[in-house]
Amino acid sequence: MGDICFEPIASSKKAEKISTSLGHGLWQVREIRLASASGILLLLSWILGFGEVPELVTTSLNLGALAISSWTFAPSTLRKLSKGKVGVGTLMTIAAIGALALGQLEEAALLTFLYSISEGLEEYSLISTRHGLRALLDLVPKEATVLQNHAEVKVSPDDLKPGDILVVRPGERFSADCRILNGRTNLDASALTGESVPVEAGPNDVVYAGTINGPGPVEAEVTSSAENNSLAKIVQIVEREQSRKGQSQRLADSIASKLVPGILIMGVLIVIYGFVIGEPTIWFERALVVLVASSPCALAISVPVTVVTAVGAATKIGVLIKGGGALEIMGKVRNVALDKTGTLTRNRPVVIEVACAAKATKEQVLSLAAGLEARSEHPLAKAILEACPNPAAVTDVQSIPGAGIEGKFNNLVVRLGRPGWITSAGLDEKILAMQTIGATAVLVELGGEVIGAIAVRDELRPEANEVISHLNSDGYKTMMLTGDNWATAKAIGLAAGISEVYADLRPENKADIIREAKKRGITAMIGDGVNDAPALATADIGIAIGAMGTDVAIETADVALMGENLNYLPEVLDHARRTRVIMLQNLVLSLALIGILIPLSLFGFVGLATVVLVHNLAEILVILNGVRSGRIFTHREIKLPSFSLELNRS
Repeated sequence: MGDICFEPIASSKKAEKISTSLGHGLWQVREIRLASASGILLLLSWILGFGEVPELVTTSLNLGALAISSWTFAPSTLRKLSKGKVGVGTLMTIAAIGALALGQLEEAALLTFLYSISEGLEEYSLISTRHGLRALLDLVPKEATVLQNHAEVKVSPDDLKPGDILVVRPGERFSADCRILNGRTNLDASALTGESVPVEAGPNDVVYAGTINGPGPVEAEVTSSAENNSLAKIVQIVEREQSRKGQSQRLADSIASKLVPGILIMGVLIVIYGFVIGEPTIWFERALVVLVASSPCALAISVPVTVVTAVGAATKIGVLIKGGGALEIMGKVRNVALDKTGTLTRNRPVVIEVACAAKATKEQVLSLAAGLEARSEHPLAKAILEACPNPAAVTDVQSIPGAGIEGKFNNLVVRLGRPGWITSAGLDEKILAMQTIGATAVLVELGGEVIGAIAVRDELRPEANEVISHLNSDGYKTMMLTGDNWATAKAIGLAAGISEVYADLRPENKADIIREAKKRGITAMIGDGVNDAPALATADIGIAIGAMGTDVAIETADVALMGENLNYLPEVLDHARRTRVIMLQNLVLSLALIGILIPLSLFGFVGLATVVLVHNLAEILVILNGVRSGRIFTHREIKLPSFSLELNRS
């Protein structure tokens, strides 16, 4: 079949060139144009055949049709044969030559004409589905405005380099990945992440190429070149990973590669049999028909079309699926493990309560805690600092790994850390109450005496409960993995609707639990792609959430949810499930067709033209069926047949 491949695109100029050349029309495909020319000659020959036209004219027209249509596959077939490779094109070439040897010029021309149509349809289906992915690059505007010597200058996005200062007005798209320097605005990144709600942005916030600026003009510093921006990386990664073939695709390739040599041997045996019984012409003709009947055209194209269409559809909602392997495994998932922080929760903890010892005040507890955390990058530190605008002047601050942080205040040692490292004398009940409502409790100690406890809670994502409910109702076994204490983990799990909760875990412990889950069935792990890297790598399928702009997440995970909306998780799992059913349908149809046509051809019930026509109709059918995987249902739309759910769970 026709080979379709693309080199990585590194710039908007190349994107523009490819978008123009591909278009969306069927006429842009070379094989379709050649097949059309061949078809016109065949039609003209057939019409003239009813009149008193010299046979030389119709013969010439048929030869022209044969030459034009065979050009779509014969050259590539010969190149492959020179390397010792045989394929479907080999069968068609042999069949056409054999028909000529029997004097069946019209049949040979019709055979190559119909096959060239199937070649064109295959190429068009693959190009058109990949075109949606390539359209991401068109999100970069054709011009960018930069500040040079205090003046605004228009330049090509390809000429931008890190350090340039972009000026982006309301309604304009950002031409590169950048960091806002001046101005506040709302950003629409729906084309990249699938999330339709604009987000507020100001100084030091990161913006990705293709994002639409809202009402406020901003100045931003470029952080990546055109070939390395987020859009280019997405396209490059997906196209590279599409070469990773799933089990069904490998099965189709394996059957096709072994089937062709077997078909050739069978054809030779049929011809020998014809000579043995004294009817070489009849059986030679039947051997040619059997060759065509056995050709795995539909089988070869059935899975690739489905995979490319499904991957392209997922990209449009901000989900990157790395090829057929990841897609098919995801369609068989039974267990779904989710990290807590940043996955089920917002990863934006806030202080919800402060409990004080008898001699301390809330302000004193928060002030000392904020003084210790003033230079920390820990999420809890940010929450404490936001709760206390006036931190105490704590000196000699040092971190104690796995425990907390300590320093000096008025020559007294002040410490902040987890219960156990700091004795919770007198605050045990309050700490337990904090943990029961899903908060993380940290203690503050001054001069060896506990003065208070601070409850910090990372709130559940608003969609988390609905998402878990959807997964549970679809038959997935859900579990939560976290490094938090049991009381906090249990409260969060209960609020989310997850009954199987694992707490007090280190990264390697999460990987161990995933290994155990895999014994029960195909397991997916959903995390942030960085802290959960061991578990993501151990799982059958690793899914990173909020991966836009995070190289580690995109590279290490099998699937990346570019935005932070957890709703896309059940949608993409359902999408993979449905796609796998379509793959299996195409495989069964393709193999059944070959199984039916071979005996009919062998015993002379169907001729060459009929077999070619049936094969081409089958190809069109599997392509149309595969294209159905281009639709992703929302939670409200999806209604999968019960047989498909059972098939995927087996």
